[in-house]
Amino acid sequence: MSIDAATARKVAHLARISVAEDELEQLTRELDGILGWVEQLQQVDVEGVEPMTSVTPMSLPRREDAVTDGGIRDKVLANAPDAREGFFAVPKVVE
Repeated sequence: MSIDAATARKVAHLARISVAEDELEQLTRELDGILGWVEQLQQVDVEGVEPMTSVTPMSLPRREDAVTDGGIRDKVLANAPDAREGFFAVPKVVE
């Protein structure tokens, strides 16, 4: 696939990139090169290849999905301007 100047101008417009007319030819060549690489990648046989998320096989540590209070209620409430009976106290906003 080959890119012409009109297509390069349209891509620049869609990407909200200001391209001067004298830079349009260079942009056209660069976009044409990028598409060339994509065409080469499409020719690679990837049948049976598992997708990778990392270059080294590893799994993230998982924890039990349990609801807790964090165990630091007193420390959290120490930062509050007003706390009563273990909760944040806020001004009444509804009459």
